[in-house]
Amino acid sequence: MLTQHANGPFEVKLVPQTIDGKFADKVLGHMTIDKVFHGDLEATSLGQMLSAGTGVKGSAGYVAIEKVTGTLGGKSGSFILQHSATMNRGTPELLIHVVPDSGTDELTGLTGKMDIVVENGKHAYDFHYSFTA
Repeated sequence: MLTQHANGPFEVKLVPQTIDGKFADKVLGHMTIDKVFHGDLEATSLGQMLSAGTGVKGSAGYVAIEKVTGTLGGKSGSFILQHSATMNRGTPELLIHVVPDSGTDELTGLTGKMDIVVENGKHAYDFHYSFTA
């Protein structure tokens, strides 16, 4: 299985949502995700995020699912990313994986792991991926 690499910038819009008709408090949050990827991945994504904060500065967590639709390395289709992240007093740990068997069309069999880099308020992705037989 040949591992491939994709990277580039992306824009993200997070929109707070209500829980039982109320906006979440400072502890629990619910947001929609709307992204546009550029570079080796030319795509858009829509998703949902649940987050939790604490009374300790720099400690929080989130989980998210997003469906990505577009082209990756010239192949078109869609796939789903699953996020799991924690911030422990400012030290981040982020895992983003392709949900197994979520690839469609030319992206069928896609597997991989994505990292997000944020520098000076700008977002970028670093995606290592391959295709199963």
